[in-house]
Amino acid sequence: MNVKAYLEITMKINPENRAAAAKVYTDYRQPFLDTIEGALTKELLIRNEDVQVIHGFDSMEHAKAYLETDMFSNDVVKGLKPTWAGEPDIRFYEVA
Repeated sequence: MNVKAYLEITMKINPENRAAAAKVYTDYRQPFLDTIEGALTKELLIRNEDVQVIHGFDSMEHAKAYLETDMFSNDVVKGLKPTWAGEPDIRFYEVA
């Protein structure tokens, strides 16, 4: 199945908190791919100024629905929130 939509979450995370944030990514990457409807890919991108997680989905509907899941709210956000140096930027993209 092809990726039709992306969810991009960009977070400001200070260098001393990046290992903890990477652990959250690693802990939930496979469960995300195995259990979230329409999930196809998940990548962690690191730059000096921020960290991005790019999620690929089979539809925009599934990309938006992920933000309402227990995994996102109760596991991922709870694990990442202590590492944030500001509110994350959340964006959706459709593949043309």
